[in-house]
Amino acid sequence: MKQMLKISSKLVVMMLIATIAIGGATSCKSKKKLAKEAAAAEYAAKVEQAKKDLNAIINEETSWTIDEQAERVATIKAYNIDDPEVKDLIVKADQKIEELRARKAEEERLKREEEARRKAAQSEFVVLDNSFNAIANAVNYDAANRKIDETLQQFASPDALVLIIISRDGGVNDYDRPTTISRFLDYLKDKKQYKYKVETLKRDSLGKITELELITK
Repeated sequence: MKQMLKISSKLVVMMLIATIAIGGATSCKSKKKLAKEAAAAEYAAKVEQAKKDLNAIINEETSWTIDEQAERVATIKAYNIDDPEVKDLIVKADQKIEELRARKAEEERLKREEEARRKAAQSEFVVLDNSFNAIANAVNYDAANRKIDETLQQFASPDALVLIIISRDGGVNDYDRPTTISRFLDYLKDKKQYKYKVETLKRDSLGKITELELITK
């Protein structure tokens, strides 16, 4: 009887060991399956996010800078995603980034040119403002008349139009009564005060001023 109990005990232990071994193997297989599924899900999410970001770049629907967009495309390339749609989107995104760089370069060029024109115009306006100030502050009439004759050489005619802005509301100008450059210069000589500044001017094909717009300081 004791011998049979010993045999039975050994069988139970062996069965327990076998069960544990089978359970361990099953558990190991389950973990591998879960890991594989997790990797597949991560890859799918990466592909989906790549498509989303690439389309955003192509359609100019992102707030990223051009450099940030280029960096994102480089990151996606590094993923080596084997998906035809992603590969096609990468090509289009690269083309879009080049287009954006070219557009930005052109905008900056135009901005520089406009700034140069603005500075040139301001310099030109300063010359006229200085001439008008010189007439108003001349020591006597003879000095004022000499400066008037010199200044008139810049105008197409003594009758060139002079408009004076006296107020501005919502981008709409309110003008004083129109006058001519010769009358305006005589006014400065008599008034001995120049309280304006040049706002805009127009020139003819010879570069002579045909119209002058001043604004009250």
